[in-house]
Amino acid sequence: MPSQAIQAINVRNQFRGKVKEIIRGDVVSEIDVETPWGIVTSVITTRSVNQLELVVGSEVVALVKSTEVSIARL
Repeated sequence: MPSQAIQAINVRNQFRGKVKEIIRGDVVSEIDVETPWGIVTSVITTRSVNQLELVVGSEVVALVKSTEVSIARL
């Protein structure tokens, strides 16, 4: 994976990986991201899944803040 980082976020809070599974719901979806350290799971809106054009295999970075995990497309 490229060594890109989202500059405004502390690197310790970023987990790069690939989308392993997407469980779509009407309003929210569950995204499993496979990282070198294990699976990180995020629950985000289905609208965000569509806007980010996430599919299994998409390269992403999981951004962790306290008890929430955000996803950004690389």
